[in-house]
Amino acid sequence: MTSTDVETIFDRAAKRLRGVERGKMLSATGLRDPKAGKFFAFTTRGQLVVKLPAERVTELIASGEGRVFDAGKGRPMREWVGLTPADETTCAEYMREARKFVAS
Repeated sequence: MTSTDVETIFDRAAKRLRGVERGKMLSATGLRDPKAGKFFAFTTRGQLVVKLPAERVTELIASGEGRVFDAGKGRPMREWVGLTPADETTCAEYMREARKFVAS
């Protein structure tokens, strides 16, 4: 899957989410929950990156579904995980899970 594919899936899935804002995060366009004031998803280097509880990030990495995300600095960001969703529905599910986490 190319980075364009992931970005296309991300854009389509983002349209399913109501009441989110787009903004710049780590040189990428991300989604933010305006009530929580926090970013929860963006794309970079051909992957979807979402903010989830540390335990969930560990689970996704252990299953092979997710990858450590380090923002190019060589140090993992604890509550962020890189994913390559197969389709728009899967992408939207990850994004909803991440939004729920930042809103809690």
